[in-house]
Amino acid sequence: MKTVLVIDDDRVFRSTVCRILADKGWNVLEADGGDRGLEIALEHRPAVVVSDLLMPHGNGYKVIRSIRETGGAFGKTRIIVTTASPYGTDRDTALAAGADGYLVKPLIASELFHLLDNFSSGAETGKPAGAEDGDIRSATTLVKFWGVRGSVPTPGPGTVHFGGNTSCVEVRSDDQIIVLDAGTGIRPLGGALAAESNGKPIQLTLLLTHTHWDHIQGFPFFAPAYNPKNTVRVFAYEGARKGLEATLSSQMESPYFPISLHQMPGNIAIQELKAMSFNIGSVQIEAAFANHPGICVGYRLVTRHGSIVYMPDNELFQRLKEQGTPRSVENFPEAQSFAKHQDQKLIDFMKGADILILDSQYDEAEYLKRIGWGHSCLDDSVALAVSAGVKQLYLFHHDPDHDDARISKFEVRARELVSLLGGTTRVEAAREGASVELPMPMV
Repeated sequence: MKTVLVIDDDRVFRSTVCRILADKGWNVLEADGGDRGLEIALEHRPAVVVSDLLMPHGNGYKVIRSIRETGGAFGKTRIIVTTASPYGTDRDTALAAGADGYLVKPLIASELFHLLDNFSSGAETGKPAGAEDGDIRSATTLVKFWGVRGSVPTPGPGTVHFGGNTSCVEVRSDDQIIVLDAGTGIRPLGGALAAESNGKPIQLTLLLTHTHWDHIQGFPFFAPAYNPKNTVRVFAYEGARKGLEATLSSQMESPYFPISLHQMPGNIAIQELKAMSFNIGSVQIEAAFANHPGICVGYRLVTRHGSIVYMPDNELFQRLKEQGTPRSVENFPEAQSFAKHQDQKLIDFMKGADILILDSQYDEAEYLKRIGWGHSCLDDSVALAVSAGVKQLYLFHHDPDHDDARISKFEVRARELVSLLGGTTRVEAAREGASVELPMPMV
């Protein structure tokens, strides 16, 4: 007998739904709030959760996100939202968060059973807006670079080839649009998405590695955030001094910007992450803390076509311990051991990735003048990629003082280093407008 969990603070409605489901042979559990419902769900792992949206002690959006972020613990648990809200934006947000169905109260029993029958037959229910029949799952995962520069935008004739916009990478896998960082590269991405959608709603998730300005400064110019049809979810970890929403809001306050974050008409949901592993649709996300000032992470995206690691800001612990302190590491072996362990954790995080997008801002001489700034030199990035058995390395976070000719020399040097290290990793410098698909062709 399959188990269903009904979560609703309305006792009469909850009792009615429980009764009609029990009459159809379901084993029924119930809860009067989201927090209690999540406890029951974790204990019993129901096949289906039927949840209200607006409840005290944990709303329905929290229920959906928590179940989806827990991932494997719930297997293929389906989630049906039942709500009094008739608004299309609420429906879009619930589906984007991971709901499989959306029913508006008063509940019609036949509609509920129709959804349950679809689940049993394996039919898809919650299609993304604009998707056509048979087009739910894409044949490849696409990675596209929209901003590859670090620190500050650098437009001009010397950066035409590799580009001058700051960090922004787009990933598309199955029905998900995932954007990595919101540097100035997010502005042309937003224009492209708006043109592609042709007026249809856009649903996407923005993952921020951290809130240094070159990773968020493009968000106020992101066109999809100004369309009330669209849903933009923003995920990041809590900052060192301010919460995520406060940090994003502050750069849009007067006198810095004419429109505040809360005046943006798009449906913007900002969430501070707690867990280091969660799911966005079919994409599994893992996070690891980087060695960079403040709270900064890298992300590993595991798709059914391959894995992508994005770590735009990082400095190796071992290099920092060796050259960033006047104390000799020979006299402090425990410090060297700790540094090696931290770097090994990073290697393990990147292990076997199909694509690694990695901070490679300096050459060796530049790095020695900037130890402790939180960025890597080319030599260290290549050695890290080879040690991790990465298939394709993209040099990223290009220094604003490096023109196209200098970055091309970085590519040549990186390929020489791979050969010297006996590796097989392919290397390119990330370039605006360039894209790569997974699975990658065999070479």
